[in-house]
Amino acid sequence: MKKKALALGLSLILSLATFTGCGTQTKKTGDSSDAKEKKEVTITYAIWDSNQEKGLRTMADEFEKANSGIKIKIQVTGWADYWTALEAGATGGSLPDTFWMHSNLIYKYASNDQLLNLNDRVKASKAIDMSKFPSGLTSIYNFKDNQYAIPKDYDTIGLWYNKTLFDKAGVAYPNDKWTWTDLYNAAKKLTKADGSQYGVLAPLHNQEGYYNFVYQNGGTIITKDKKSGYDDPKTVEAMKFYVNLVKEGLSPKEFGDAERATDMQSGKCAMGFFGSWNLSGFTSNEYMAKNFGVAVLPTSNNGGKASIFNGLGNAIAKTTKNPDEAFKWVEYLSSKEGQTKQAELGVAISAYEGAADAWVNSNKTFDIKVFIDMVKYAQIRPYSNTTGVWEDKAYEALKGAFTGEKTVEQACKDAANVMNQSLTQEK
Repeated sequence: MKKKALALGLSLILSLATFTGCGTQTKKTGDSSDAKEKKEVTITYAIWDSNQEKGLRTMADEFEKANSGIKIKIQVTGWADYWTALEAGATGGSLPDTFWMHSNLIYKYASNDQLLNLNDRVKASKAIDMSKFPSGLTSIYNFKDNQYAIPKDYDTIGLWYNKTLFDKAGVAYPNDKWTWTDLYNAAKKLTKADGSQYGVLAPLHNQEGYYNFVYQNGGTIITKDKKSGYDDPKTVEAMKFYVNLVKEGLSPKEFGDAERATDMQSGKCAMGFFGSWNLSGFTSNEYMAKNFGVAVLPTSNNGGKASIFNGLGNAIAKTTKNPDEAFKWVEYLSSKEGQTKQAELGVAISAYEGAADAWVNSNKTFDIKVFIDMVKYAQIRPYSNTTGVWEDKAYEALKGAFTGEKTVEQACKDAANVMNQSLTQEK
């Protein structure tokens, strides 16, 4: 998932005080003459997507039944609060026992010795087979030949469209033959002059927005020698097309996640680009479940295909007081059994080889196989050791293009400059 995961359901925001590692509870067994005490260990599991909580809770319940004496406490916070709380926990030595890790932040936590090295435990495990996970995801969570998180899932980006609005406008639904021109023409037909309806949603968002267009057009965000690709002519060309959707009034000017979700659920926008991790939220939303469909992303006019590919990892805090029990939980999540269960429950596209079909079959509301179909030409989400830093700076530099205060060329040049400044400071 993703720079900013959407919580389209109700988001449970926990205070920093509760976003901590756990202690060990003791429980008396037998009568008063029985001096023995049985320890019950509670393992905290921090995540940022409330839409996944229900399925993960089901998995945790099954895990607890099979592992007497271990309880799993799932802690849910929104994306921004999650990383604030995690940093506070790292500083204070009170990280959750287990938690989600993202490609943007793995370097920060691994290089600062905050994560448990999983090498020996994975090697000794009979349930974990690292060869069953995509090598691209495995390598993201490997730092100096040490594995600090195990892939949990993967995701791609799809084109969601409002079938009801398409029908009213007499426009054919998107299909796998669509190009940028088809997208543009449909957006024009679906946009109302009074501003009550826009043909497409093209927000200032990288993973679920312009990154896909850049790579479809043969551009890049970061080169192999760690230089910014924002000033690459192909990147600029793609950004021009994308920003033009806003400039021509075919898309509203949007910069926040909450607004993006509302735009789709209210019928304000007929099309939008969203990741597969939004599936449970979209399915549970009555309006979207009734009115929407999803298709593969359109290709560039030259036929270039790309959908940004990323995935989360399950990590363990080095400071956990219960490393064996924490690993047992992560081991289950990473096993064929756990990965298949996650897919069957529709939590996310499991990273384990062969589990994707179970995820596709888990949902009868949308044709979600399109997310799997795009994997064969998917582009790994651009990252480096300081991704979070230069992504935020790039957003600031690019915003002027979306507001009309800058030309796209100038905005891309500014983004390249601030990004290169960050990259030169990497170790």
